[in-house]
Amino acid sequence: MKSGIVDVTFGRDVTVIEPANLYGCEIGADCFIGPFVEIQKGAKIGANTRVQSHSFICELVTIGTHCFIGHGVMFINDRFDAGGPAFEDKDAWLPTVLGDHVSVGSNATLLPVKICDHAVIGAGAVVAGDILEPGIYAGNPAKLLRPLDP
Repeated sequence: MKSGIVDVTFGRDVTVIEPANLYGCEIGADCFIGPFVEIQKGAKIGANTRVQSHSFICELVTIGTHCFIGHGVMFINDRFDAGGPAFEDKDAWLPTVLGDHVSVGSNATLLPVKICDHAVIGAGAVVAGDILEPGIYAGNPAKLLRPLDP
């Protein structure tokens, strides 16, 4: 399959730096998508969000507005609950939802989770559980380092 931009719904004033592989997704107004990014079908990126280079945003991911996704961030929609990938059972895949004003540091990995508004995820963190309180999170698994006032 050739990389490219296919069947994407763009808001106004979106910048995409190629090469990029975007297909069947929605990108809100005033977004920036860096090079070597893949955004799969059904993913939704909110307005005023930046996605830095080498990030992977899979199906079932929704990112809010005014978010920052650092370099090399990986989103996962399959928890391998059956002991391996659910290639043939997409019903086993789970969504990831980021609220508004969420920043995710470089090389973080996000399993299927919900992250509230005003959260900061540190570089290299592995987010394996929902984040329900605004704050700064880091580590593997990511834990609250300190709360933030939204």
